[in-house]
Amino acid sequence: MINKLELRKIARARLKDAEALFNSKRYDGAIYICGYAIELALKYRACRALRWPEYPSTKKDFEGLNSFKTHSLEMLLRLSGVEEKVKTKYASEWSFIKNWNPEMRYDPIGSTTKQQTRLLIESVKILVGILG
Repeated sequence: MINKLELRKIARARLKDAEALFNSKRYDGAIYICGYAIELALKYRACRALRWPEYPSTKKDFEGLNSFKTHSLEMLLRLSGVEEKVKTKYASEWSFIKNWNPEMRYDPIGSTTKQQTRLLIESVKILVGILG
């Protein structure tokens, strides 16, 4: 299990990693890491909503909780307790983020642009801020 406060800390660290990659013109890597920043922030928020002190992190932890073993940002947003707020007040930011998935690691180099990456990072900053 991973403590929910550690999830929040790691989410913020991944956002800084994405910014460092962006500043080094490593846009594909920045997009990929950005997705993990929002995933971890959503898992933190799900812990708050479910009143869990920790989120499962190992195969053993997920026994009986397989529906929580997901990278789906849509599913994690549902679990977060703030889906309506995000989809109404932050619809623009969510629209840049919602299609992220870990399979993006296989995208060819140059699949994203500087502008797309900047918009995603800015959107993730805003959402990480409101998620906690």
